[in-house]
This record gives sequence, structure tokens and C-alpha cells, in this order.
Amino acid sequence: MEKKVVTFGEIMLRLSPPGYLRFAQARAFDAIYGGGESNVAVSLSNYGVPTDFVTRLPENDLGDACINFLRQYGVGTGKIVRGGERLGIYFLEMGAVQRGSKVVYDRAHSSISTIERGMIDWKEVFADANWFHWTGITPAISAGTANVCLEAVQAAKEMGLTVSCDLNYRKKLWKWGKTPAEVMPKLVGYCDVAIGNEEDADKVFGIKAPEADVVAGKVEAEKYLYVCEQLNARFPNLKTIAVTLRGSISASHNTWAAVLWDEGNFYQSPQYDITHIVDRVGGGDSFMGGLIYGLRTYAVDRQRALDFAVAASCLKHLFFGDFNLTTVAEVEKLMGGDASGRVSR
Repeated sequence: MEKKVVTFGEIMLRLSPPGYLRFAQARAFDAIYGGGESNVAVSLSNYGVPTDFVTRLPENDLGDACINFLRQYGVGTGKIVRGGERLGIYFLEMGAVQRGSKVVYDRAHSSISTIERGMIDWKEVFADANWFHWTGITPAISAGTANVCLEAVQAAKEMGLTVSCDLNYRKKLWKWGKTPAEVMPKLVGYCDVAIGNEEDADKVFGIKAPEADVVAGKVEAEKYLYVCEQLNARFPNLKTIAVTLRGSISASHNTWAAVLWDEGNFYQSPQYDITHIVDRVGGGDSFMGGLIYGLRTYAVDRQRALDFAVAASCLKHLFFGDFNLTTVAEVEKLMGGDASGRVSR
């Protein structure tokens, strides 16, 4: 039986005004659920990879509804612990063309923010797994989540799992007393695989691509070799490092590509021109899900693993919600050059 991928982090209730309405215009909200690590689990589950998502949810109807939402996508929820005050919420106002999207968080005192060491039996969680994934969002929430994340990566390494992280810098979250520079290095020290966007390494570790241009969709991929090499120099345990490259022409029109550094070898993906974005939330998570799948499936072909991740995350921009609901066949079709969007009959 194929070993599981385990992800750990916060999942929230997402409330969005219908269509492209502003918050001030809203008289109703579309309600779904999402969060960085759960988004990765859903992607992998859609590709046929067994997954477990681990979090802490309140013992109420919203906690139950969240679990049921995950179950419909085949994600394992049996390791979720219950307790705490509430489910976190985030409000999303969808941008269009020259008007950017907006996010308002309402996640203070969420169940996961008061999690403590010992609440999760990580040895039991990892018993049938060979991969563990977390993001920089989790230790940013509270001292408790940072401590439990450290507990998790230590247990994962002790049990021989591959550990991956998305650096995922969130300025609005680091409010509990320590900075990313004080917390993240120890956690990343246990990782084998890391990804980030063109800003994450700079914001978290002060590693910046030299004179890289990310204006008007022009992203110079080769300049991010420096970022990968500097991350590896600081964290020699990192065997594989990827950087996603988003060129923002407008809120509705982005270019999308990535680079991959793998044990000294450097790969660049094709660049996709996404002209009519439906929902860009979860784009990086869909890349991570695609990369984990690619690294596990195309073990000796790192270029194909990268190309799969970029094509998968390109397609995610065409789905409403946090989750990437594409299939392996759809991703491989795009990788093969078919971007026509013709009706499949």
C-alpha cells in the first residue's frame, strides 16, 4: 500500500462576496473552507495519493462541517484533534483587472492557535506515512503552533519521513512575539524540500535575487538560481528547492512559471500566460501539491516533476475556491501542449 502524505496547519472558513462584489456591497457570502496545508492535501488526494490532514478544530457544527468538506475530496481526517474555542475565518474580496483582491482575517483565538505540545501523537500520525508537509503560516499563528510544528518535524525526521515546507511569509500573522528569522531557521533545518515565491526567501531569510524584474509579467528565472544556492548554503539539508515566479500584469492576468534546484542541478519550467484568472488563492499550494506528486512519481526526471507542478498550479487559477480540483490527466494534457480548453466529449 502506498505510504501517506501528512500535512499540518490551520483550515479556515472562507467567506467571499459573490462574483466580484466589494465587501461594502455584500448581502451574502459564499462559504467554503481552505488553508495552505489542507489545499496541498486535496491536490494530492485528487492525484490518487493517500493523505492525512492534521489540525485542531472546535467541537461544534462548524468543525463538523469543515471535516465533511475535506472528506468529500478523499482527504483523511481521522488524525484531526478537537477542542478550543472557534474555527478561524477569512474574508476574501475578489479583485479584477486593475483592482487587487483583499483579505481580512478573523482568526484570533482559533482552536489551532491554542494547541500545545503533546496534543497530537505524531508517532501514531506518521506510522503509515513517508512524507510530511508544513508551511510558514503555521508557526506564524502562535507560540503554540510553532512549538507543535517543531515537535512534528523532529518526529518526522526521527521516523525517516521526507519533510517539505512552503516558506509562505505572512506579515499580518507574526504578532505573537518572535520574528520569522528567530523561528523559521530551526524548523527549516529539518526539511529536505522547500519552496517559496520570489519574495519569501527575502522576507524570511534576507536572501534576494539580484536585480530580478517581476514587473509587468517579466520574471527573470535564471536569477533565482542565486536564491536557491544561498538557501542551500544556509540549510545544507535541503536537497530540493523551488521558487514560483508570478508576473502580475493585472489582478486578472498573470504569467506563471517556476525554477527548481535539485542537488546542484537547475531546471526552468515553461511560462504560462493566464489571461483570465478565476481565483488565484491557493496557487502556491497547488504548486506544492503538484511538486510532491511529481517528485514521488517521476523520481529520476526532475524536469518533468517541475513541469507537472507548474502546469497543475496554472490550472488551479481556473477554479473557484482554495482547492485545486484538477486531475493528473488534465495536467498531463496541458504539459503536452494542449491549452485549447476545448470541450471534452
